[in-house]
Amino acid sequence: MEMMNGKEYIESLRKYRPRIYFMGKRIDSVADDPILAPHVNAAAMTYELAHDPRYAEIMTATSHLTGEKINRFTHIHQSTDDLVKKVRMMRLLGRKTGSCFQRCVGLDAINALYITTYDVDQKYGTDYHERVKEYIRYVQKNDLMVAGAMTDVKGDRSLRPHQQADPDLYLRVVERRGDGIVVRGAKAHITGVANSHEIIALPTRAMGEEDKDYAVAFAVPVDAEGVTMIFGRQTNDLRRLDGDIDCGNAKYATVGGEALVVFDDVFVPWERVFMCGEYDFTSELVETFATFHRQNYGGCKVGVADVLIGASACIAEYNGVEGASHIVDKLTEMIHMAETCWCCSLACSYEGFKTPSGAYMPNLLLANVTKLNITRLPYEWSRLSQDLAGGFVITTPSELDYRNPETREMVEKYLKGRAEIPTEHRLRMFRLIENLSIGAELPESMHGAGSPAAQKIMIWRRSNIDMKKEEAKRIAGIKRDEDFERVRGNQK
Repeated sequence: MEMMNGKEYIESLRKYRPRIYFMGKRIDSVADDPILAPHVNAAAMTYELAHDPRYAEIMTATSHLTGEKINRFTHIHQSTDDLVKKVRMMRLLGRKTGSCFQRCVGLDAINALYITTYDVDQKYGTDYHERVKEYIRYVQKNDLMVAGAMTDVKGDRSLRPHQQADPDLYLRVVERRGDGIVVRGAKAHITGVANSHEIIALPTRAMGEEDKDYAVAFAVPVDAEGVTMIFGRQTNDLRRLDGDIDCGNAKYATVGGEALVVFDDVFVPWERVFMCGEYDFTSELVETFATFHRQNYGGCKVGVADVLIGASACIAEYNGVEGASHIVDKLTEMIHMAETCWCCSLACSYEGFKTPSGAYMPNLLLANVTKLNITRLPYEWSRLSQDLAGGFVITTPSELDYRNPETREMVEKYLKGRAEIPTEHRLRMFRLIENLSIGAELPESMHGAGSPAAQKIMIWRRSNIDMKKEEAKRIAGIKRDEDFERVRGNQK
């Protein structure tokens, strides 16, 4: 099968019948529901650009498994060049959609599984790696969108999975059979899952021996029996039903259409099981996935920042103040922060390395630095955008009032900026800035791929602080702190 284009992707969703609920009602057709439409459109862009000759180099790759041309979202990275092209793809799509385009979690999941299952097989003689390769061939051949499902609901955070009062608060194996396993539990905040074809579930944390039933990784179709999705609320989500101005980004939404995914005794055949009880490899799998996913954020969020910076520059022009020094200064600050994040994403990609599996992964330290910056700097460039846009960014009248014959002339007259700029253009730009700088984009920047504490833990672990101390002592002329080392040794 050849790579799908955007229309073919949307049509392919009609072959699936996932069980999805939103606002108390079941969604009948993912491809045709107005609430899901922006998320579907954003994902469709990942398919559409793969057919655009201008972007073929970064949107497509050659499969190392089949030798066929494939969408890069189904590729296993074979070089640092692949890692760099991945984040270039992320920035391009962020810029084209001004939104989350949802496929990166699945891409990171298959790459993390490819690397980790190789290591599991080397220790235990299992055949997980071959299962993963066969599954990836299937995904590549059919050009499928895969949702990665890692985060469990976790219940009492002070307790490990096996200690929870309700054992289902982490996804677990409840039955092992000759033909497969049965799993029960839930995954939360799952990006793009409603309009995906497949779900890959991964463990959410490092596990101990008593948690081995929770050390499970597998893949199922989105409409597998026993899978239920409850689609999450987003800021101003029902504005999509009122028209296209008030949405701000009506065609592509803002973030990735996250859902709670419940697995109610779901059967998984063995060929789709990629970890089952190997608790000592959960830490590696989680860390590998997190590294890939944190690498992304200096790409996708900077692509979205490109749109916000452009919108901010436009509104300054519409307000007639584009030449003011403080406006130029604010825009320059926004650009500087965005490009700083972009530098981090490129750096961790160029500093990537080959794993024993043959696949490449980014530099772990720099990937975490990338994501930690994204938990901070988008808040600052959003603040600057709100500052230079002015108060109408949060007090603009509704599109319904703009369309209402009784109030249209008043809105048209009194929300005018420069005489030569249509009032509607100014309204649309205010709403876009509101959407990108005030809506759900910021919490996703904070919590997507892990909250700041997770990145700080990894940065500390990977910082090689002992080497830094030794270099400081050498330059200071301190050969050895013998008394201090003896005391510290005794304290340990």
